[in-house]
Amino acid sequence: MTVTTVSDKAHVPFVSVENMMRLVLDIGVEEAIAQIVGYLENDFRRWPSFDKTPRVAAHSKEGVIELMPTSDGVDYGFKYVNGHPKNTKDGLQTVTAFGLLASVDTGYPVLLTEMTVLTALRTAATSALATRYLGPRNPKTLAMIGNGAQAEFQALGLKQVCGIKEVRLYDIDPAATRKCAANLARSGLTVVACQSAEKAITGADVITTCTADKQYATILTDNMVGSGVHINAIGGDCPGKTELHRNILLRSDIFVEYTPQTRVEGDIQQLDADHPVTELWEVIAGQAESRADASAITLFDGVGFAIEDFSALCWLRDALQTSPRYVLLDIIADPDDPRDLYGMIQRERLRMDMPQAVASA
Repeated sequence: MTVTTVSDKAHVPFVSVENMMRLVLDIGVEEAIAQIVGYLENDFRRWPSFDKTPRVAAHSKEGVIELMPTSDGVDYGFKYVNGHPKNTKDGLQTVTAFGLLASVDTGYPVLLTEMTVLTALRTAATSALATRYLGPRNPKTLAMIGNGAQAEFQALGLKQVCGIKEVRLYDIDPAATRKCAANLARSGLTVVACQSAEKAITGADVITTCTADKQYATILTDNMVGSGVHINAIGGDCPGKTELHRNILLRSDIFVEYTPQTRVEGDIQQLDADHPVTELWEVIAGQAESRADASAITLFDGVGFAIEDFSALCWLRDALQTSPRYVLLDIIADPDDPRDLYGMIQRERLRMDMPQAVASA
């Protein structure tokens, strides 16, 4: 005999990795990214309405663990995420994440979910959104420098949202490039594996750098970058980790998510603290110019910000309204009398003993 003691108030929808993958396959990877772009765009337009704080980071020599919270006054969201470049040597993910969305009105969670896959989708969506507003008109060729776990999402997002037709791949690890090329073989993109970053960049309209080493690095040197391109620099996301030569920054019009965080974590940590940058939301909201002219170099120094995760969580919450790809978890205590939590525990003891009493009767 089983006695059910859980009420609907105790149930919170939970999306596992398996269900996230199935949901994305139901929708389609490219379409899911495009849908998240819509949520991002809406939230960037109302950027001032959000609570904003740099992520709370615990750094170690091996990597970083971060909490990324925000709220718009109606909903509250946070993400737990790590970044450990050494993990791949042990067969582990460099980045893992989970997140939660809650009602500000009651404080009750309304969604708990994996965010490793969801972060990959929202990162690609953010790059696509930035490229749409900042990049050259009708871009056709993407140079993807760094062919790890994020690369395919970046390529597919830029294909769907910006019309990219060709992706040129380079990674210091040829196996990563082979993996990425194989995964994109049936994507509709022309895929070119390159032997150097210089060859990958040749003829590219958009350059995306997404490398994992936690150190000051020069993935792109100044002489490699010509006029008219757009760069998504998304690999540098913590203090001491960069991808671009300083001179590229000095030649570029720089756009960021949240300036106080990017000054510490982004490629612009190489520049003076008062070097001018524009926050992307200002462009999307029509408060700042994007690309000055066809010859300008635009740089999106993307480090990832909590509002982007909030947008992705809201997208997922809404997607679940018409999808069965979740389970209900009993994670909220719901006593009959809100003041009698101890009594609820004692009554559970009686329920635990009930099957024995029935069996001996």
